[in-house]
Amino acid sequence: MPFDIKTGQGVEYVDATLFMGMNSTDEYTRAVCRTFFATRLGGRVMMSLEQVGRCDDLVWQFPREVQDAYYPFMDYLHTVMAIVRLGYEQDDLRSAPEAARYPRLATHERLLLGMVIHRGGLLRSVSARLTGRSRQPDLPVAAPDPGPELAFPQPLEELYQRSLALRIATAEL
Repeated sequence: MPFDIKTGQGVEYVDATLFMGMNSTDEYTRAVCRTFFATRLGGRVMMSLEQVGRCDDLVWQFPREVQDAYYPFMDYLHTVMAIVRLGYEQDDLRSAPEAARYPRLATHERLLLGMVIHRGGLLRSVSARLTGRSRQPDLPVAAPDPGPELAFPQPLEELYQRSLALRIATAEL
């Protein structure tokens, strides 16, 4: 069943920009990304293995003490929330948007979109290339919904607060 944006029914996929957006230097981005995950703790989201690796790649660019402050939050969140990590399938690759039609999208974004399209989901992202005004309206992508910032339940909230030792500029997400 394809994702229905009006009812919120269907499978949501997240990318590294949304996950790492919880540690953005931009307060609006940080708040909407945090709230997205806080409201879905009892639910399920999908994430490609490549996007998980992109998160790690960002974190590993920071000093060890910052990584040590960050990783307990990421590890705990992946334990208490159903984040289903998926590898690409051949049909995902076939469904990827063509570079000629979407020249501004990076290869990893087209691959992820192929997964989302093939599997009938909706990608949640804060990538300007994916959610900006110049994006194609036929792509199954949406920014997280705005609204009041919500906290995580304890002890996840305490771990999240410690994780904020790591902050990433939105342009680097």
